[in-house]
Amino acid sequence: MLEAVIDNVREMLSTTVDVSQIIPQGYEPNWFERTWLSMFDGRNELLTFTVIAFLMHEAVYFGRYLPFLVCDYIPAFRKYKIQGGKEVTAAMQWKCLKSLLFSHFIIEGPLMLGFLPVAKLAGIRTTELPLPGWAEMAVQIAVFFVLEDFWHYWIHRLFHWGPLYRGVHKIHHEFSSPFGLTAEYAHPLETIIFGQGTIGGPILYCRLVGSVHAVTMFAWIWLRLFQAIDAHSGYDFPWSLHNFMPFWAGADHHDYHHASFVNNFSSSFRWWDTLFGTDSKYHAHKARQAKLKAKTA
Repeated sequence: MLEAVIDNVREMLSTTVDVSQIIPQGYEPNWFERTWLSMFDGRNELLTFTVIAFLMHEAVYFGRYLPFLVCDYIPAFRKYKIQGGKEVTAAMQWKCLKSLLFSHFIIEGPLMLGFLPVAKLAGIRTTELPLPGWAEMAVQIAVFFVLEDFWHYWIHRLFHWGPLYRGVHKIHHEFSSPFGLTAEYAHPLETIIFGQGTIGGPILYCRLVGSVHAVTMFAWIWLRLFQAIDAHSGYDFPWSLHNFMPFWAGADHHDYHHASFVNNFSSSFRWWDTLFGTDSKYHAHKARQAKLKAKTA
């Protein structure tokens, strides 16, 4: 397997993409397909893919945080803050940002460079046409969410085992009142292991079901970043997704985990915590909150 990956890397680094050889005879690409192919045309596929992946990750990660950052400075949104008595200071943001930049450039960047050679062996497509339709993408991304959530739940529980918590996961829990940037604030080992749940789903799908296109992969990562930053945002709005999809976790669910260091180990959905009873303290907390609210109403 390792030898095949190394051979794949060598081949990919020594070739460039010729779009004229990719478009099937008689096929008329649509605008999105032409735009997608233009990014690769005449360029090295591996390096181009990596640059696109990295830039997309940075734009989505920090761009998704901006609305929550703005909310911190608008008094009208204070009532939606889950831990309203705790402020996000500039020192906290700067400490988090420095760690993130190190992680993104030194840990995640090289991992992105190594992803495509492995993914290609599994069957992930990059420049092949046609690009996937919305229905195909929706089904695959839904499967990726379920697979990642299962991985995240069990790995997260493992990281709360004494030695692993003290040596690795405790870094992520430095912020008991999380804010959006803290989604990827973690020990490098934790970043790598949890990340396998994000990239492992598409690879496993390729091996067991059918091919996945890189466009779907990028859409999946986009949505996964949205989910992670929202879960760490510290805000629970009336329009938050869990108010319409009760099985969705969201910030309300994950914020309790940071505040109490127990329960609620899932990432996207609530069902594993419910099934294995790792949300009992969370529900007791919510019941106390509801009782107190009723008394003061």
